[in-house]
Amino acid sequence: MRITTSPSEQHREQNRSSSVFCRGNSLPSSGVASGMAPAKLNYRISVSTFFAKSHPSDECCGSNGLPLTPNSIGIYGRSQLLRSEALKHENLCEYLDVVRGKHERTIIVQEYAGCPLTETFIGENNKQEVLLRIGYQMLRALSHLNEKGLMCRNLEPVNILISRDFCVKLYNYGLYYMTYGGKYVSFPIGNVKYHGPEVLLGSQENIKSDIWSVGIILAELALGCKLWENLKVSQITRKVLSLLNTSNVFEKLAREHKKEEQFESLDASLRRVIEACLSVSIARRPSSVELLGDEAFDFLREESFTAPDPVGMTLLEKHCGSLAEIYYLWQLAGGDVQQELKKEGLIKSEAPILSLPNLILLNGKSISPPKSQSFLHDSRIIFLNFNTLLERFSKIPEEDYLPLIYTTNSYLESPIFKTDLPLVIRERDTVYQFHRIMLLKTLLHGYPYTHDLLKSFASKDIPPPFRGHVWACLLGVVENGLYEQLDKCSPTLTDRQIEVDIPRCHQYNELLSSQEGHTKLKRLLKAWVTAHPQYVYWQGLDSLTAPFLYLNFNNEERAFLSLYKFIPKYLHLFFLKDNSSIIKEYLVKFFQLIFFHEPVLAKHLHGINFIPELYAIPWFLTMFSHVFPLHKIFHLWDKLILGDHSYPLFIGIAILKQLKSTLLKSGFNECILLFSDLPDIVMETCVNDSEAMYQFTPKSITYRKYALNDDPPNDFDLKYTDDDHREVQAELYPRISKYDLIRLMRDRPASVVVLDLRTNLEHKRVAIENSVNIPFSSVSLKEPRLDALSVPKLEAFLRRKVVVIVSPSHENALLFAQFLVDCQVSRVCVLNRGFEFLYRIDDKLMMQTFDYINTLAKNVPNIADFVEKS
Repeated sequence: MRITTSPSEQHREQNRSSSVFCRGNSLPSSGVASGMAPAKLNYRISVSTFFAKSHPSDECCGSNGLPLTPNSIGIYGRSQLLRSEALKHENLCEYLDVVRGKHERTIIVQEYAGCPLTETFIGENNKQEVLLRIGYQMLRALSHLNEKGLMCRNLEPVNILISRDFCVKLYNYGLYYMTYGGKYVSFPIGNVKYHGPEVLLGSQENIKSDIWSVGIILAELALGCKLWENLKVSQITRKVLSLLNTSNVFEKLAREHKKEEQFESLDASLRRVIEACLSVSIARRPSSVELLGDEAFDFLREESFTAPDPVGMTLLEKHCGSLAEIYYLWQLAGGDVQQELKKEGLIKSEAPILSLPNLILLNGKSISPPKSQSFLHDSRIIFLNFNTLLERFSKIPEEDYLPLIYTTNSYLESPIFKTDLPLVIRERDTVYQFHRIMLLKTLLHGYPYTHDLLKSFASKDIPPPFRGHVWACLLGVVENGLYEQLDKCSPTLTDRQIEVDIPRCHQYNELLSSQEGHTKLKRLLKAWVTAHPQYVYWQGLDSLTAPFLYLNFNNEERAFLSLYKFIPKYLHLFFLKDNSSIIKEYLVKFFQLIFFHEPVLAKHLHGINFIPELYAIPWFLTMFSHVFPLHKIFHLWDKLILGDHSYPLFIGIAILKQLKSTLLKSGFNECILLFSDLPDIVMETCVNDSEAMYQFTPKSITYRKYALNDDPPNDFDLKYTDDDHREVQAELYPRISKYDLIRLMRDRPASVVVLDLRTNLEHKRVAIENSVNIPFSSVSLKEPRLDALSVPKLEAFLRRKVVVIVSPSHENALLFAQFLVDCQVSRVCVLNRGFEFLYRIDDKLMMQTFDYINTLAKNVPNIADFVEKS
């Protein structure tokens, strides 16, 4: 029995420098020394390509009036299931990527483990025990596919890979499923010789058709010959159909090929299995599960079919483990599957004039069009070359593959991650991403115990392949089966609106525009509505759901639970039937924060009456997912998920900050036009600006009554009555709590300045230490000049500080805040309840009673991390 080619041929195969064609090549040797320059990956990753079928020229729209989705997008959407964790099995090659190219081209990247059965078992000396072992593993693979609702329908020897240790893996088993049973392509799926008679007669969906293919393959191996080797396809078809009236197909095949002696010499158990597989009647033909229970396979029950670790593993294989991660790193190292296909001639450019048909009828049909490769199935595959990747990692020590996490500072702040490069560059840096991935895997394995370390990790950046999982961990998601329990099928009143919204939700994205994407998005939306009977479906919920679906396409439960946790944190009560008061409070707070951080811009917008209601509602109702494309949303939400409910407000200010120069020169109509088609926003600048403002701003300034706060406010926080809340809604300048003022004075006294508006006499009697006394009676509000206040170097003193106005009269404090804003002073706020709230019964300032301050602030987080930026 021949398993591979000779050692000399194997050696030549190893030293072949680039991607090679599959057909006729044998399994490369794994005996390569680890850590040496010529080391190769022991695993092979293959690339193949084919074209999807184009829609007829006279069919441009569907029944709903929308443009037809290209078939290549349909293939792309369905193929995602093949990449899911649920489909992984030791007898199935792993699908790593599906790439949609130009002109309906689809590129498949898949594991290739072993060599094809056609190159391995040639001759008549096949041991029957080995054949049972091969058949058993094929049946295990088919049973797993059937359990997940799939069938192969592409089973033939060339797609059955076998290792030296007789471990079998099915290859290219997903072609039938991803092409929707062949409807998305113009070529037939599978080999006619291995199709059951019912398939040739038009049967579409029957999992037992694969069992016939197993029987034919085993019959060829058992008889030691290829069936109907020299016949044409039409002749083979007639031969297969002629078996319909045969009682014992296996015996007839043996007689037809003059292999009666081999047939008679077979063990009864092997013959019984093959004859059962080749039952013409589908009713009598067993399923894969039933065949696995046959006593012929009893000796294989306890055996493991996972291939043993090959000799000479590279460190990348040994510790990275996942082929998907290796492939991702290969791409970062400059790998491009389309370029590899071009180099090997599998992608060829044709002059457009050569593809023109000879004649086009009035109905749009083409007559005698030239033959094109797009109508055919190219069975050639190439293998990826990992030399460049291995060279880059050759100097990385083994301990870097196994990071040990003891404290936050031990590894998270190592020199490896000390870089100021832009995020888009860091995401393409192979070595940097390698270290991030190794560390992240360690942290994810320890979740939820590593939640705090994960948060520290994510504050720097998140590797794109793990973003969905990390977001879920940061949101506190624990998969608990809730999603499966929810009704996602019964008709509801919101179905019509959902049906209208989904075809408009991020349809530029290939995944979300596919039919699979539409179906999954609809299920998620219906599940959320079902889980929240107190809420209603508002337009924008689809855009809010889209990022979670995209990142967790094969894990709907994680996508749903992430959304389930995300909305209460950032959009509490936004989806009430009457959400007007919640929206109003949110937008008022947003405008107050614009006055706090960008007073010049806020004054201009207020002057032309360009209020947030005109442009910002879609921002906050969808957390900007309706405004920006997905790739920008990911970077934005990386920071958003680390913050509290107030963080989106700072993102909105950061957007306005980038548009500031244009807005200041624009009137009301020009602003409306500007926001109707928002200019391109530099996302990294937006993220950095929002983070700086978020860290610098005292938390009480962002306080909202309708937000979902972790802890109820105490007496020294902002705690509004209904009357207070109505007053705050009419104010332009934010209030700060005594709690935050104490914290600022305790932790960062250099970052705050207190302006006391009481009289000189009152200030001398009792005052906050280092406060600046500016009696309100001495202020001329008609002259918005700081030098008119007669305080030396006041402008420089107020720069880059939180300016807290303290006054016995709240009205006077608001008037003075307006005066400072007119003077272009930023970060102005008013102390809630005024100066009187600082007194204690003994007529001493609470700020001077340090033992009381320490008691009050013992549980208050330190604000030493506040960033002072202009």
